[in-house]
Amino acid sequence: MLFLDPVWNKPDLCLELSSWPEIASAVPDGFKYFLDRRKYLMYSFLMTGKDLIKTIIIDGQRRVIPEVWERALKIPADSGKIITLAGVRRSGKTYHLFHLINQLKARGVSGEKILYFNFEDERLHLSSKELDLILQAYQELYPNQKLSDCYFFFDEVQEVYGWEKFVSRIYASISRHVFITGSNAKLLSKEIATALRGRTITFEIYPLSFAEYVGVLSPKLNFHSSADRATLVSLFEHFMHQGGFPELVKQEGELKDKILQEYFNVMVLRDLIERYKITNSSTLKYFCKRIVGASAGEFSVNKIYNELKSQGYQVGKDTLYLYQEYAEAIYLNRLINKYSHSVVKAEGSLKKCYVIDQGMGAALDYKLSQDKGRLLETTVALELLKQGKQIAYQQNGSECDFVVIEKGKVAAAIQVAADFVDPKTKEREMKGLVQACLKFGLSSGIILTFDHEEQLEQEGIQVTVIPAWLYFFTKTTA
Repeated sequence: MLFLDPVWNKPDLCLELSSWPEIASAVPDGFKYFLDRRKYLMYSFLMTGKDLIKTIIIDGQRRVIPEVWERALKIPADSGKIITLAGVRRSGKTYHLFHLINQLKARGVSGEKILYFNFEDERLHLSSKELDLILQAYQELYPNQKLSDCYFFFDEVQEVYGWEKFVSRIYASISRHVFITGSNAKLLSKEIATALRGRTITFEIYPLSFAEYVGVLSPKLNFHSSADRATLVSLFEHFMHQGGFPELVKQEGELKDKILQEYFNVMVLRDLIERYKITNSSTLKYFCKRIVGASAGEFSVNKIYNELKSQGYQVGKDTLYLYQEYAEAIYLNRLINKYSHSVVKAEGSLKKCYVIDQGMGAALDYKLSQDKGRLLETTVALELLKQGKQIAYQQNGSECDFVVIEKGKVAAAIQVAADFVDPKTKEREMKGLVQACLKFGLSSGIILTFDHEEQLEQEGIQVTVIPAWLYFFTKTTA
């Protein structure tokens, strides 16, 4: 078969030369290299079209799905809505898709009706105009398959600009079985709000909760058993320092910190520097590390601005506020407001910051790794968020670490104290909790510790002091 030369509209000389060795021997080596290189580029160009897409589709269908751990969050397979899974990289979004695919196959849905497509495949360089090639390639592979019966799984869909119109068209005119994932909350929410409003349900995916972590490493533990309680305490200490990223749960200890640091580097490079075209990479990386190091404390852009200014860095305060917005969009951290009845006041308040995974925080910031109190508070904040709780902090003279908001009202008050034996610490933590309970009309409150347990009463408020591991393990498994 001969390819036409794109310039002279003649058969490709590379293929001609291979058929005429006596001519080929007379052609200078430099020209041969030019021809060979041109043939390679032509092949690469041809493979970026439908052929490559077909290869990716077939590879996805033949892929052996690795071990999938069942998560507490249940994703519906037939909701009639576009299902969006958003969350930090490596948190398990893809594995949620794999779990759904396994469920469909168990129900008798054939592999030909399932299209899984990962937009982070390095071979792809698709534009929005080329997205339809996916449907064309699929129909050519399976000409007798009705697309309306197919299930579409699009992983890291934000990698292609304009993806939302493509997904909207599939949902509106082809199939109601559409599932998408993404690692950028800002991009997803903006595009969902425009092209997909009213058509999608969004689920936030976090790394494993403590109960899920236990379920993977030591299932069927019973907290009533003395031996099992000791195991749970040990597991919680590991969880508090190593976090819940699924890939690392069974990983050897020596490599965990390096992998977590690499997660961070990929987030900064791919999700921030490349996506937002940030040129001042050193300032951005410094800023992101300060976000991580501030976990379980108040976060002030103004403070970081003054730090950078004193060190001779030229960066505007507005730029740093943009960095803060970008960092939260890629799920590097979560910010929580000071509680207020006024939404405007709550949004304008000084926020507390929590890194997205306490293990990542410990791997990136030595001070945080050595601070048991801040690690415990970070772990508690993330566990509450994983349960889907809306949380804020309360500060009015004394502080209550978390208030849980339900239907616009404070429904619970929670204090965190790694050490509840020291009299001064005990007095401070009790004061902050009791004041919050009295302010919001609550009859009881909770203090989460590392290993202390008792029942107290102060000013008519019942206070349950309970280890955090026990609170979250029983709360999830009950």
